[in-house]
Amino acid sequence: MTIADIKQTTQGKMDQSIAAFKTNLTKIRTGRANPALLDSVHVEYYGSHVPLSQVANVTLLDARTISVQPWEKNMGAKIEKAIRESDLGLNPASLGDLIRVPMPPMSEERRREMTKLVRHEGEATKIAVRNLRREANDAIKKLVKDKVATEDDLKRTEAEIQKLTDKHITDIDALVAGKEKEIMEV
Repeated sequence: MTIADIKQTTQGKMDQSIAAFKTNLTKIRTGRANPALLDSVHVEYYGSHVPLSQVANVTLLDARTISVQPWEKNMGAKIEKAIRESDLGLNPASLGDLIRVPMPPMSEERRREMTKLVRHEGEATKIAVRNLRREANDAIKKLVKDKVATEDDLKRTEAEIQKLTDKHITDIDALVAGKEKEIMEV
């Protein structure tokens, strides 16, 4: 493995960490309705549990209401039950074959809990990025030890990886700040 390979692999893994963090952020509830909120809900469909998006069309009716349109008429009750039993604290209501999921307004205390959760997720992602930095630095030190790279290469590459790490941590901080602002909006 060359120094260029190490840098490229590290950057790819750091980018994946941020992508996973963004995905996790969409699942954290804000005051607004978001169809991604129901991604974690699984429905029993002919004996197996499948994601809600595979048995129904999930869209927004307005800023505070998600609509779920089952593709099969007999799935309405199962979908409603799955949403109600999920740990999201939502109470769906059926209107014929359309299921409306109103988002209850969050209390100030709940908003603060959510911002703590966002900060915790951000911190976990930062730790993952720092671990990737450490792994890359260890791999470069091994190349120097095996006399494949020089001490100058080591110093230069460690500095480049540190810049990469700083950039990703700044991105994480920006995502956390944006999500906190979105949560605290009334």
